[in-house]
Amino acid sequence: FPSRAAKRSESRPSMTTSLAPSHWPVHPAGPRGGARWQFGHDIGPDGLGDDSAGTQWLFKRNCSISPGQLLAVYLGLCAVSLTVGLAFFFHGAPFVLGFAGLELLCVGLALLVFARHAGDREILTLRGRTLQVEQLSASRKASTEFMAEWLTVEPAAGQGSLVELAGQGRSVRVGRFLRPELRALFARELRVALRRAAAPT
Repeated sequence: FPSRAAKRSESRPSMTTSLAPSHWPVHPAGPRGGARWQFGHDIGPDGLGDDSAGTQWLFKRNCSISPGQLLAVYLGLCAVSLTVGLAFFFHGAPFVLGFAGLELLCVGLALLVFARHAGDREILTLRGRTLQVEQLSASRKASTEFMAEWLTVEPAAGQGSLVELAGQGRSVRVGRFLRPELRALFARELRVALRRAAAPT
């Protein structure tokens, strides 16, 4: 005869447990869908005499609003503030209009600084054995070229710092628009691409 413990275990419904994967992985995921690069993408000939394919990395500032939209918002703010200021002015309080104008001037200067840097970006283009680094900040544009076999890719300071590219007596730091925890992965990917470019064919 079955024991009482066995009968109790048979009467209980069986339960299964499944663990859902976390939405926040501990380590950043690699290339999706078997893609060759996580940060870069393959490009074709440039149409300027260089028929070789290459790889390009584009990093730019994350802006939630375009300069045109920002201008429209600012003009709307000006209309509202000046309407209120004029209303107070005609009711015998002229200082309100002066303070409204000063406020709009300060906000306009701050938005102008923001708009000047909305298009900041870094573009790294590897064609053949040449890596071209273009950096655009406001109206300043800098371009530096390196040979793949002479280029080193190292952190500028410590873990999470900017990525320093150095070679042939020149150096440049990139990765300003990457989150600090992703800069090491980008540096590793760039090293792989440079080794492939410098390998003898």
